[in-house]
Amino acid sequence: MTSSTRRIGDVQVSAIGLGGMPMSIEGRPDDESRSIATIHAALDAGITLIDTADAYHLDSSDIGHNETLIAKALNSYGGDTSGVLVATKGGHLRPGGGAWTQDGSPEHLKQAAEDSLKRLGVDAIGLYQFHRPDPKTPYEDSVGAIRDLLDAGKIRMAGISNANPAQIRQANEILGGRLVSVQNQFSPAFRSSEPELELCDELGIAFLPWSPLGGISNASDLGDKHPAFHQLAAELNVSPQKLTLAWMLAKSPVVIPIPGSSRPETIRDSYSAIDLTLTPDQVAALDAS
Repeated sequence: MTSSTRRIGDVQVSAIGLGGMPMSIEGRPDDESRSIATIHAALDAGITLIDTADAYHLDSSDIGHNETLIAKALNSYGGDTSGVLVATKGGHLRPGGGAWTQDGSPEHLKQAAEDSLKRLGVDAIGLYQFHRPDPKTPYEDSVGAIRDLLDAGKIRMAGISNANPAQIRQANEILGGRLVSVQNQFSPAFRSSEPELELCDELGIAFLPWSPLGGISNASDLGDKHPAFHQLAAELNVSPQKLTLAWMLAKSPVVIPIPGSSRPETIRDSYSAIDLTLTPDQVAALDAS
């Protein structure tokens, strides 16, 4: 396994993935062709992990927009896409107006997975993740539904998102040791998921930081808000965003950042972070900042 690849379960993927959310929620490109071009640019660069969710859309008339978009981009790509892992999520809903709600009921999750299967146009979803715990549904019931989908062959691998250490251990137990990924928020501005990252490192479970650059509205200002990242990026003659992703990769071999993008040039810059090697002292300085 080279430095440009990492593992989710038994699947080898690029060390950096593409997050699809910016292409489908508020502020998404007016022209769909730009999003298609972004996905194609990611594939051209060597990215083989694309992360999406059924909730990446504008309102209830637009459910699954991002899944449909990714399927269209993969189908129209001129090269081989057989090695691309598409990861999607269920259990989070966007009824409209920018609101987010949860439905972790087994009935909803199983139907959501069926709907995602159809939109993605696949026989089985490569990686299906429980998007966010639902206070109205016992966690074991929600993860039990994911286990049932796995046992039925509807999904090939199972993951969870927005989970704490106790939930990671509980989910792995319910899944019979088959939990392959945890997707939590993690960035220079949001580091409270360090315990989850460390647990994933201990258990050999992939850790997928979402919003690794601080989110859609903050990514461009990352260097201004975090002086240590700005200073070292300037010394290395790279963007603060590229440095941030290289820092994450250096923290553990289980980390696979999934920066969101809706422009070809930004995903190319993000992916190039795999070629940036930081010293232990540089990593420690960024950790301490």
